[in-house]
Amino acid sequence: MKAMTRLAAAAAAMLLLAGCATPALRGSGDLGVVIERAAGSVQVVSNSSNTMLARVGGLGDLSHASLVYSRDARYVYVFGRDGGISKVDILAGKLVARVLQAGNSIGGAISSDGRIVAAQNYSPGGVKLFDADTLALLADIPALDDKGQPSKVVGLADLPGNRFAFSLFEAGEIWVLDAATPRASQVTKYRNVGRNPYDGLASSDGRYYIAGLYGDDGLALLDNWQPQAGVRRILPGYGQGRGKQPVYKMPHLRGWSIAGDYAFLPAIGLHEVLVADNRSWQEAARVPVYGQPVFVMAEPSGRRVWVNFAFPHNDTVQVIDVPTMQVIKTLKPGRAILHMEFTARGDAVWLSSRDDDKLVVIDTATFQTRRELPAANPSGIFFSWRAGRMGM
Repeated sequence: MKAMTRLAAAAAAMLLLAGCATPALRGSGDLGVVIERAAGSVQVVSNSSNTMLARVGGLGDLSHASLVYSRDARYVYVFGRDGGISKVDILAGKLVARVLQAGNSIGGAISSDGRIVAAQNYSPGGVKLFDADTLALLADIPALDDKGQPSKVVGLADLPGNRFAFSLFEAGEIWVLDAATPRASQVTKYRNVGRNPYDGLASSDGRYYIAGLYGDDGLALLDNWQPQAGVRRILPGYGQGRGKQPVYKMPHLRGWSIAGDYAFLPAIGLHEVLVADNRSWQEAARVPVYGQPVFVMAEPSGRRVWVNFAFPHNDTVQVIDVPTMQVIKTLKPGRAILHMEFTARGDAVWLSSRDDDKLVVIDTATFQTRRELPAANPSGIFFSWRAGRMGM
């Protein structure tokens, strides 16, 4: 009888140990999330092992989707085209909350203290603020011009002090939203900044907010250290006297770069990367490239800038050497390279090849492919180092 009791106790201990071993403990600092646009799902991937860890589905229409990380990098908030916000636990690999908050949405941001998730909407327009823990609605800020007409909201970016900046497409305005007290938010409006701002970005220190202008040559810049100076035009007339090409895909200003003393930005309708001095914002150079740039992204070291392109050149990626302002490498990693993302220290870059249903991991030192992973129509790639960065 005693022997049977000892065997039972040993079996119970083994079961307990097995239960403790699953799931394996891991940190979130080396993880990433990949949008699978056609499937309405995301993959959770590991930078260290270059593998997929989990797939989370049921996230709605992800045909134009983006996401932001929670402050602790455990959760991501996925913004879908259908107006849905999905909160995903990337360590557990599961969906924990989801709300449908608009008819058509294209992205969002999270406040500097991590308490507030903000969504920017095409339809019905405006910005909504949500509690990051529960996704309960905190505030609804309509985007109306001075005549009461609604506008699509684009270019939503977080700023220091629980503020957000965004642009109104039809109205041609930039607004700064102070959400420190979200249920009593305050808005500062900058009118007549240019025609049809189509996207916007914030510098990593939060000082500058820049809106790209679809209806005008140039960009609109707000210096948040000197907001009383208002919005000024930078790189005016960069397309004058040049035959612009048909625009098959709008450049993404979120894919711009600051590298050393320069800012690298995609030009609308031109086969060029624009280079500006990142303090005076005067044009410093132009780099001829293979096609119309979409993302212009610097390696974490700032030494090189990688560029992908709109159709029909979207099978190509080029690498610009910053000191010489010359293209030093042209790669053909797959069909429809939509997005790029560097690992935290830049040893590798991950590319999404939508039409080949794969992810491509490239060594940035050798330009050799480390690995290819299957993915269902992948688009955006977002690594967890973004959790500690503004404007991401």
